[in-house]
Amino acid sequence: MTQQSSENYGKVTFADEVVAIIAGVAATEIPGVAAMSGGIAGGIVERLGRKNLAKGVKVEVGEKETAIDLFIIVEYGVRIPEIAWNIQENVKKAVENMTGLNVIEVNIHIQGVNFDKESKTEESGHKVR
Repeated sequence: MTQQSSENYGKVTFADEVVAIIAGVAATEIPGVAAMSGGIAGGIVERLGRKNLAKGVKVEVGEKETAIDLFIIVEYGVRIPEIAWNIQENVKKAVENMTGLNVIEVNIHIQGVNFDKESKTEESGHKVR
């Protein structure tokens, strides 16, 4: 009995938007990510939410592999190298598991720092440490 490869049945392709949504959701799951940014060109920050799950994500999808760029805003006080590593690992795992594509790179672009937590504590008169 011979095994037939999946190539005999056709091929599966992914729209860039699909990979971008998976990557965006995986990135926002990491504590310390305040928001996704529209990138240098867009410059508009999209607060965490479900309005545009691909906001701040740029992908290049080939037949078997993909490269991903993420544009993020981090919370003030977080260790940026640690956050970046966690994002890279989570995005790579999510995209590869869901699509079967090989993720060749996940580039993190820090676009800004969110200070909202600090300003909220100053308004209430209490410092949280």
